[in-house]
Amino acid sequence: MNKTELISAVAKKAGMTQVESKKAVEALFETISEQLKAGDKISVLGFGTFSVSEKAARTGINPRTKETIEIAARKVVKFKPGSELADAIK
Repeated sequence: MNKTELISAVAKKAGMTQVESKKAVEALFETISEQLKAGDKISVLGFGTFSVSEKAARTGINPRTKETIEIAARKVVKFKPGSELADAIK
C-alpha cells in the first residue's frame, strides 16, 4: 500500500473526503517525523513504538573492490510492534 492508497482507505473507513483524509495522514506523518527528530519516542498503545537509535561507526568491505571502508555512525528509526498488532499479524 502506498500513500495514495492509505489516504483512500482512511477516507473510506473514517467517512471523510479525500482532502480531509490527506490532511490527516500528512499531519500524522509530519508529527511523527518532528517528534523523532527531537529525539522523542512515540508509543501508541496496542499498535507499537517508534524510536530513534544510534548505530555505531563500523568497518565494512566494498563488495566490488574488496577495500576496507569506514561506515560512519548514524541515527536510524526503529519500530517495535505492540502486542495487539503482533497478534493480529500472526
